[in-house]
Amino acid sequence: MTPEDRVETQPLLRPPGGSVPRGRHVFLASFAAALGPLSFGFALGYSSPAIPSLRRAVPPAPQLDDEAASWFGAIVTLGAAAGGVLGGWLVDRAGRKLSLLFSTVPFVTGFAVITAAQDLWMLLGGRLLTGLACGIASLVAPVYISEIAYPEVRGLLGSCVQLMVVTGILLAYLAGWVLDWRWLAVLGCVPPSFMLLLMCCMPETPRFLLTQHQRQEALAAAQFLWGSEQGWEEPSAGAEHQGFRLAQLRRPGVYKPFVIGISLMVFQQLSGINAVMFYAKTIFEEAKLRDSSLASVVVGVIQVLFTAMAAGIMDRAGRRLLLALSGVVMVVSSSAFGAYFKLTQGGPSNSSLLVPVSMEPADASAGLAWLAVGSMCLFIAGFAVGWGPIPWLLMSEIFPLHVKGVATGVCVLTNWLMAFLVTKEFGSLMEVLRPYGAFWLASAFCILSVLFTLSCVPETKGKTLEQITAHFEGR
Repeated sequence: MTPEDRVETQPLLRPPGGSVPRGRHVFLASFAAALGPLSFGFALGYSSPAIPSLRRAVPPAPQLDDEAASWFGAIVTLGAAAGGVLGGWLVDRAGRKLSLLFSTVPFVTGFAVITAAQDLWMLLGGRLLTGLACGIASLVAPVYISEIAYPEVRGLLGSCVQLMVVTGILLAYLAGWVLDWRWLAVLGCVPPSFMLLLMCCMPETPRFLLTQHQRQEALAAAQFLWGSEQGWEEPSAGAEHQGFRLAQLRRPGVYKPFVIGISLMVFQQLSGINAVMFYAKTIFEEAKLRDSSLASVVVGVIQVLFTAMAAGIMDRAGRRLLLALSGVVMVVSSSAFGAYFKLTQGGPSNSSLLVPVSMEPADASAGLAWLAVGSMCLFIAGFAVGWGPIPWLLMSEIFPLHVKGVATGVCVLTNWLMAFLVTKEFGSLMEVLRPYGAFWLASAFCILSVLFTLSCVPETKGKTLEQITAHFEGR
């Protein structure tokens, strides 16, 4: 075992006698950091109400055709992929706090460019900037929260990242009912501006400060966050903090978390969540709910409620149980989705995706549509309980400090590139496999995700980050 290994598998900060910190400022700091994911969610949800508003716009305001609307929605994922790489570089060099503060710049700038947009290129440029900020925030916020939270509440606080994302999406949907695309972009500047003000008053994480040999600053941060009235004990000095090197991939404590983190992100995107969200409005219309905007709000409310429920039980139920349960629910609901599409297909020559069989009675067709609504709601609830929040939570927990920047950057890059590919190629997949085949394929991936969870994903509830690192090293 190298000196560096010994440092990473001991608690970087621990109270003498094993007492547990109970400070309340850790919740305030977590809320401040979670305003980044709130901004991230608002940016993702912005396109849903903004695209119809831009289609109705009259000159000199920019207008969107079908191709432009597709890029307006998708380009944010490319920006986020780049933001994941930049965030991974920043988080190890500038620190967690400064990286979060930096993410507010492209958030506010991007929404400001959209607000002032006079042509399509300004709209796309603004979306690209907000996507860059999304990538940084989606990486740094979970890392910051996991490093300041003590084990008893890390699951709760870490799950609040995804809770704030879905809350931001829902806020964008609701605000889109009363605001046009310009004023909606103005509103998008509010959460990151608030985060900038609040994060200025929050400390850097004690763990990062200790890796920079700033002991007094780390003690002050621990005092603020955890309310400790006793001095904190620092582990014996070891090798100085070093960055990631390719040779480290030979170590189990590095390559095992890498494989798990990347696999979690891939399975999250292959679960079929994008397909379900894509069909939400159409399925609600088939169920005779003609207000298509209602579909977005219902989906948003389900996501918020079940993500909040997952956050509340995360530290009692554990990550593995919720991931496995979530995967099983998605297997059942996506299989039912496939059955719905199979039953409502008119025939092999029918190119429509949602055409009720003409020989069926109208009430039978409506009944099948309501079956699809139930399957959709069940799928979204299952995703929100496990595969929505937990991959991001585990990403922030499983990596050693000295590789965390690079490792989380690779995970975020994988997630956003998969999101882009799945979104852009979804239509082609539908043509090749037909809708029912695509959903049954997603169901197969969900089965694989359950098997992967049970065989490879460790339980991290109640453990310090250093104990998790020791688990992968086999100690």
